[in-house]
Order: sequence, then C-alpha cells, then structure tokens
Amino acid sequence: MGMDSTLAVQLLIQGVLLGGVYGLIAIGLSLIFGVMGIINFAHGQMMVMGMYISYWIFVLLGIDPYISLVAVAAAIFILGWLIQYTVVNRILDYPEAMQVLPLVSIGLILENAALMLWGPDHRSPQTALGLDSMWVGPIMVDTSRLIAFVLAIIITFLIFIFLKKSNLGKCIRAASDNRTGAVLVGIDVDRIYNMSFAIGAATTGAAGCLLVPLLPISPHIGHDFTLTAFIVVILGGMGNLLGALVGGVILGVAE
Repeated sequence: MGMDSTLAVQLLIQGVLLGGVYGLIAIGLSLIFGVMGIINFAHGQMMVMGMYISYWIFVLLGIDPYISLVAVAAAIFILGWLIQYTVVNRILDYPEAMQVLPLVSIGLILENAALMLWGPDHRSPQTALGLDSMWVGPIMVDTSRLIAFVLAIIITFLIFIFLKKSNLGKCIRAASDNRTGAVLVGIDVDRIYNMSFAIGAATTGAAGCLLVPLLPISPHIGHDFTLTAFIVVILGGMGNLLGALVGGVILGVAE
C-alpha cells in the first residue's frame, strides 16, 4: 500500500471507530424523540455528567471506565428519570418552540453543576489502555477506540433486542407508534415515557464512559455533543435507531 492509501485507511478506521460511539450518543436522542417527539437539548450535558462520574470512579477507586460503565449508565438513568418525571412530563403537550427552553435550561443547570463540582479545567485520566495501540499490517488501531466501538455496538444491539423482544420494549414501541392507541389498550404511557427518557439518558451516560479515555473532559463540551447527536439523528432519520448508528459512522468518518 502506498503512503496515501495507508493514511486514508488509517483515517477511515479511526472515523468508523469514533462513529460507533457517536451512534450510541445519538440512539438515546433518537429513542426519546421517537417515543415522545421531544428533542432532548440537555443530551450532551447528561453525557458530560456520565463522563465525570466515570472519571471520579476511576480517580477515587481506580476502576477503569469500561468496567464502571454499568454503574454510570445506572446513575444517568436515574438522572434521566428524575428530569423526565419533574420537567419533561409537564411540557409534552406544549408547542415545540416552548419545549426547547426547559430542556436547554436543564442543560445549563447540569453544565454549571459540573463547573461547581469539578471546576473548568480539562481533565484527561491516564487509563490502563489509554495509549495502547495495535498494528494490523501497516495500519495502527487505538485499542481504546476499538474497545469503545465494540462496546457501543454491543450496547446498541442490546437496546434493539430489548425494544423488539421485551414486554416493556414492545410497550415503548407501541407508545411511539400511537400514543392514544397505547392508552386504549391499557399501557401506562407516563411510565413508558419515564422509562424511554431514562433509557435514552443511560445510553448517553454509557457513551460518555466510552469517551473518557479518548477525550479531555470539561463541563463545556456538552453543547458540541448535543449538536453531534442531533446531526447524526438527522442523518439517520428522526426516531430511527439503526439509522442513528449508521449516521454516527458517517459523521465519524467525515470528521
């Protein structure tokens, strides 16, 4: 392979690997939109919270972000549930323009909470695999990116199985397709909405964990990721989860 083609393949692989994580961030946004028709403008900030929790578990307990992922996803699940229960349920019937403000303000509250708790400095933890790489012929692959990609795909796959096979997943899909119909067949739509928002939040928390070894963390990176997720969701089709993954890979490569 010539130098240029090696570089091209190298960049392509890096892009695809990062794109898998982008896809995971977007799937949460897409799920929330698909079920409730709401765009979660606090999505990136929720992910940053996940990154910080993961970072602190690493600093204080020495547990690698890949291992603390489940605990972090659970913490952000609870955060998502609370936000949905206290704020989002009240604004579901508002016009779209008015739904934006409460969610943007939640994003600001989370961002400033992160600022108060952890300060404005960028933090880059030296995780166990942070600087490892492997060579596939002339191509170098970052181990942490590869692990992040594989875990992102696995989590995405699990969400699919959950939505297709589990009772709760079927209820979520029903509420997404037809809210009135779901109410008529006895589905507790409020509970489904709480679960959907919380699951969407948990996936972005998990994605935050996967990004900890790859990016410096600061309270202000949330906006960029809300925007990234938004672009990916539009690329993949609003509310389309598989499209979100593909969109993530396209954006990762494009970057």
